[in-house]
Amino acid sequence: MKIQSVNPATEQVNKEFETLTKEEVINVAKDVNGAFPAWSSLSVQERAGYMKRLSSVFREHSEEYGRLITMEMGKPINQAKFELERCARMADTYSANAEKWLADEPVEFEAKRAFVAHQPIGTVLGVMPWNFPFTQVMRFAIPVITAGNTAILRHSNVVPMCALAAENCFRLAGFPENVFRTVITDHDAVKALVKSKYINGVSLTGSVDAGRMIAAIAAKSIKKFVLELGGSDPFIVLDDADLELACKGAVKGRLTNSGQSCICSKRFIVVKSIADEFTRKFVELMKMQKAGNPTDPNVEVGPMANRQQLEIIERQVNELVAKGAKILCGGKRIQGKGYFFEPTVLENVDAAYVAKNELFGPVAPIIVVKNEDAAVKIANKTFYGLGATVWTKDLEKGERAARRIESGLVFVNDTTRADPRLPFGGVKESGIGRELSRYGLLEFTNTKSIVLS
Repeated sequence: MKIQSVNPATEQVNKEFETLTKEEVINVAKDVNGAFPAWSSLSVQERAGYMKRLSSVFREHSEEYGRLITMEMGKPINQAKFELERCARMADTYSANAEKWLADEPVEFEAKRAFVAHQPIGTVLGVMPWNFPFTQVMRFAIPVITAGNTAILRHSNVVPMCALAAENCFRLAGFPENVFRTVITDHDAVKALVKSKYINGVSLTGSVDAGRMIAAIAAKSIKKFVLELGGSDPFIVLDDADLELACKGAVKGRLTNSGQSCICSKRFIVVKSIADEFTRKFVELMKMQKAGNPTDPNVEVGPMANRQQLEIIERQVNELVAKGAKILCGGKRIQGKGYFFEPTVLENVDAAYVAKNELFGPVAPIIVVKNEDAAVKIANKTFYGLGATVWTKDLEKGERAARRIESGLVFVNDTTRADPRLPFGGVKESGIGRELSRYGLLEFTNTKSIVLS
C-alpha cells in the first residue's frame, strides 16, 4: 500500500511512501524491544545526557524541520519553527529533572529500609496525530525514553516525512540503535502491534473513536495505555475581564495552528453585560488576521491539513447556520489552490452542537450567558474535559471558576498550552492519564514497593 504526503497549501504531492506490512512492523517491534535491556540499564544521568544532546539537535535543525512541517501539514512557518524550540525545551526539562523525578522515595515503615522505586516497563507504542508533527511525538517519546523505556512511533499518515525526521533526530543525537523507531503503516498493522508481545504500553493522541479502539485492544492484553482525545475547550469571559487582553487571547487561543489543536479555545462563553463589546472587538481582530501561504512569516492562518479537514469545518459551519447561527466574519473556504478556510466568528450558535462537535479549524462560536454560574454550567455541559480559560481581573474569582470547571487544565487570563513542567491531559472523553511533567514521566513505569527487613 502506498500513501502520499501532500502540501495542503498547494495540493501538490511532496512524496510517496510504501507502508510496512504487519510482519515488518512486528519485526521492528522485536528489534526495539530487544534494545530495552541495554537502554534501561543505563543510569538516569546517562539517559539525561542523551536528552541534552537531543535538545541541541532540535535547535540546530529548527529551520530545516520547520520548513518540513509547513510543507507537509501547512502550519505557518513561524509557528512551525517554534515547534522545534518547544521540543528542545521539553528535552531540556527532562534532562535537568530526570534524576530528581525518578529518584527512589523513602517510606516510613517497620523495617530496616523501605522505599518506592520507579522502573521502566519495556517498549511503548505512540500513535500520534498530524497537527503538531514534532511536539506531539516528543511529548510522548521524551518522557517514555527518559524513564528507560524504548519507543515506537506510528505517526499519522498525513505527515510521513515528519515521522521519519523525528526518528532521525534521535539518530543525530547519538541514541543507541532501536531506542526510537518510526513505522509507516496502516491501521491493521497498528492493531497487530498493540496485541504484540513486544509492546508493553500504548500512548495515543487522536479521536475518541480511535481511543476506544486502542483501549479495547490494550485492555485484552492488560497493557497500560494513555489517551489524549481532544476537546471542546471553553473560553469564559466574565463581566470584569480586561476586554483588550481577552480579545487578543481569544484570537490566539482560536487561531493557533489555524485552529487545529486539541487545546485551542473552541467555545467562547461570554457574560451578557459585556458580550456586545467583546464580540465587536473580537470580530475586528479576527478580520485582521491574514490567511494564506504558510511560508510567508506574516501569515497567521495557514490551510487545513488536508481536504477532509476542510470539508468537515465547512460542513460544521453550514450546519450551525442552518440551526440559526449568524456569521459575523468569514464563514467560507477561500477559493483557489489549497485547503484554506476564512477566520470565522459566529453568534447565536446552538450551544449543544458546539459542545459535542469539536471545531477543528479557525471558527469561533460565541455563546452569551447570564453570569459566572451559567458560564461554568455551559462549560461543563460537554463530553469533553481537556482545557479551559477564564478571563477576569479578580484572581480569586478566576480560581473559584477554575476549580469548578471539569477539565485537566485551566488557565486564568492566559491561553491554554502544553508545558513540560505541567501535567497535560483531560477528563471525561478527553482521555485517561497524563503526559509531561513528573506525572507523565511516571505513567509508563512500574511503581514498585521495596522493603528490606
